[in-house]
Amino acid sequence: MAKFNGVDFYNLDSLLSEEERQVRDVVREWVDDNVIPIIEKCCRDDRFPHELVKPMGEMGLLGVNLSGYGCPGLSNVAYGLVCQELERGDSAIRSFASVQGSLCMFPIWKFGSEDQKNKYLPGMAKGELIGCFGLTEPDHGSNPSGMVTRAVDEGDHYRLNGAKMWITNGTIADLAIVWAKLDGVIHGFIVEKGDPGFTAPEMKGKHSLKASVTSELVFQDCIIPKDRILPGVRGLKGPLSCLTNARFGISWGAIGAAMACFHSAREYTLSRTQFGRPIAGFQLVQNKLAYMLREITKAQLLALQCGRLKDAGTLIPEQVSLAKMNNVDIALEIARMSRDMHGANGILDEYPVMRHMANLESVRTYEGTHDIHNLILGKWVTGIQAFE
Repeated sequence: MAKFNGVDFYNLDSLLSEEERQVRDVVREWVDDNVIPIIEKCCRDDRFPHELVKPMGEMGLLGVNLSGYGCPGLSNVAYGLVCQELERGDSAIRSFASVQGSLCMFPIWKFGSEDQKNKYLPGMAKGELIGCFGLTEPDHGSNPSGMVTRAVDEGDHYRLNGAKMWITNGTIADLAIVWAKLDGVIHGFIVEKGDPGFTAPEMKGKHSLKASVTSELVFQDCIIPKDRILPGVRGLKGPLSCLTNARFGISWGAIGAAMACFHSAREYTLSRTQFGRPIAGFQLVQNKLAYMLREITKAQLLALQCGRLKDAGTLIPEQVSLAKMNNVDIALEIARMSRDMHGANGILDEYPVMRHMANLESVRTYEGTHDIHNLILGKWVTGIQAFE
């Protein structure tokens, strides 16, 4: 397949800083050289490519938009472009970086003590420590306030009981940010691998995100030292602020998956000959390619404006919900359309489209389902909460 050179119909490069373009181009080349050559086999083998973690840390791809403590301190747009290129490789790679930076490093950076920040963040930025985020429970997904995981203050430590589910990185993580109720109020706790009573079994049998580690977190009288509670937050606003950051990255990552499927469809239809001509010359095929270009361009504009608002400190969660919902939705439609354009060959892992399509089914669900984001926007429009 021809080299991927980006999709930029509206010359959005002109709206990026030189640093942002350089970051994107470096990550794009790294993905081409290091992710794409191995990712299909990783999916076949249900294996997360752990060998990519340290290089990602060395390149500054973990905690991209955080500053200090060994973090790169780049713009939110730069972080979005990193997510875009990583997911062009595979959703599993972007998911790893999103969980590490937005869901685990961010709450320590935002709500942690100085000792906690100094202890964990430098190693996490380098990829020497891996983190995960424990919010979703077996019976509480879209309604995190109903969580049943509990912490009890026992003087010199906390005792934690409960379980979390669908946790990216959980089995390979060195630490977990776990949200639990303490005296009825949600708090964040740092649980370390090896803490008594903590296990993280890997979930198997997935048809999606096959190159990602997905786990349960189980706490059975888990003992946590007193200095591992996040002191700077209490209540649901803590985990929700983390989710807003992760959803922002997803809104960019989905564009990368859509670009990969568009690129594959364009190259395939230009080379595939039927009825004496490339099928790219037929009206129905051109209509689909034009649709893909249109939706990718609109998604890029949404994501870029979200990034600029986030850098200005004026972004609201509802704007992130719209971008996440829209961009994943169009990426999944583009993946399905691209698979159709590849004909029977579309199911082969010689092409990336079926892998992206399966991954995007998960991305559409996690960090807030499509319907929940619609209801978030519905509340913004009407002022009425529809899911309580």
